[in-house]
Amino acid sequence: MRIIITGGTGLIGRALSANLAADGHQVILLSRSPDRVTGLTKGVQAEGWDARTAEGWGHLADGADAIVNLVGESLAAGRWTEERKRRIRDSRVNGGQAVVQAVETATNKPGVIIQSSGIGYYGPRGDEVITEQDSAGNDFLSQICIDWEASTAHVEEMGIRRPIIRSAVVFSADAFAFKRMVLPFKLFAGGPIGSGRQRLPWIHIADEVAAIRFLIEHPDASGPFNLSAPNPVTNAQFSRILGKVMGRPAFMRVPAFAMRLLFGEMATVLLDGQRAVPQRLLDLGFTFRFPEIENALRDLLS
Repeated sequence: MRIIITGGTGLIGRALSANLAADGHQVILLSRSPDRVTGLTKGVQAEGWDARTAEGWGHLADGADAIVNLVGESLAAGRWTEERKRRIRDSRVNGGQAVVQAVETATNKPGVIIQSSGIGYYGPRGDEVITEQDSAGNDFLSQICIDWEASTAHVEEMGIRRPIIRSAVVFSADAFAFKRMVLPFKLFAGGPIGSGRQRLPWIHIADEVAAIRFLIEHPDASGPFNLSAPNPVTNAQFSRILGKVMGRPAFMRVPAFAMRLLFGEMATVLLDGQRAVPQRLLDLGFTFRFPEIENALRDLLS
């Protein structure tokens, strides 16, 4: 297969491209600075784009088997000022519109577009079990996900299959967020955040990649899919298990007010959560390699 990945130089894109290339697939990563992209796996090439239009790369969509649209500015790159919020939204919407432009001009159109989104689509939901049938929330992250998903909706009118991946927090040894979670425990200062009762939807990077490939290759897969481990945990459970795996204490609770002072509105990512389960993936027969948090942490920290 020939697969194009937007946002392909990020955590998920690099892992996915290496996995695909290892099986002999041709992978094209779109980057605004392709000359600076290094360390790519053999069989993976970087091409330039402006992340807003199909100019200069749209021809690559002609005859491609799939496009995986992962583009979007990091949510954790700084406090959510009004300007940052605008950039977060625009990076996602503009990238999706560029994909649509490329597909519109392709004579031989891709068979599938994988559209990225997030578990934040559902908004803070306490301990309620969330499946793909549940409605969107009404906070900033929810609206971002709604707009992100809508950015490529037009390809369905062209007869193209479009699975939507609502990803949980991706655990990887290379992930910035995961490293920040682990650091306090290395310093013997780890513990729950806020009440500790908030749910932490998570997924191991190996399962994230495997699920995306499953959706590319599964002809019946379309619509939204929660890419989250089937056993979400509370923040307190995560802290206890992480401390156990690392042989560190886990009693240094971080007050919610301190997180809000430090991160502002962005603290919702840490203080609120969703008890999301991957019902549609399980219904289609997808098998998680790391369904339980302890095994996932042991693999990443070994």
